Amino acid sequence: MPTLILVRHGRSTANTAGILAGRMPGVTLDERGAAQAAALPARLEGVPLAAVVSSPLQRCQETVRPLLDARPGLRPHTEDGINECDYGDWTGRKLDELIDEPLMEIVQAHPTAAAFPGGESMRTMQHRAAEAVRRWNRRIEEEHGADAVYLMCSHGDIIKSLAADALGLHLDQFQRISVEPCSVTVVRYTRTRPFLVRLGDTGDFASLVPRPDRETEGSGGAATVGGGAGAP
Repeated sequence: MPTLILVRHGRSTANTAGILAGRMPGVTLDERGAAQAAALPARLEGVPLAAVVSSPLQRCQETVRPLLDARPGLRPHTEDGINECDYGDWTGRKLDELIDEPLMEIVQAHPTAAAFPGGESMRTMQHRAAEAVRRWNRRIEEEHGADAVYLMCSHGDIIKSLAADALGLHLDQFQRISVEPCSVTVVRYTRTRPFLVRLGDTGDFASLVPRPDRETEGSGGAATVGGGAGAP
């Protein structure tokens, strides 16, 4: 079965503004995010890609554009199954305001019980993303063979939920996983089980440097919904 490279979109204007963008239109890569996207072709140089599949949102489309430009033989595909979580009424709100919402405790500690008002549940999010990956695995294997490698560009919570699925972790544990902007997570699928061979790899250790404003530790170890902005 194929190997899947999961790329989180580069840092966005919403990431740096501390906004939960969700499916808001018009959210683009910021200057750093554009640089991260521009570096992606070199990071993946030598890796044969059978396909590049992207979330329909602009920030993901912008992230894969330099890679597609560097490999003109690749045709882009859009997959709504790996679209960002529909955060409903939380969309567009400041993350530091959402931390006091009663639902946030559920999102952090018991995601399988979390459903966003006016949006979708986290169970639904994981299920439709995992189903999309399985559909694409079948398609890639049929069209390119069992050893093919392909790439999907998606969003923080989607990639975390897919990594949890690959590891056989309950969704309630997925907030223990962190994937920074433009990080690379790789899952090799086989007939019996997936193997997680990379997780949140950026090739940059700046995020390991201690700092007082670390997002994932700023509220008693709370995970940043949507994935956060990464290292400064």
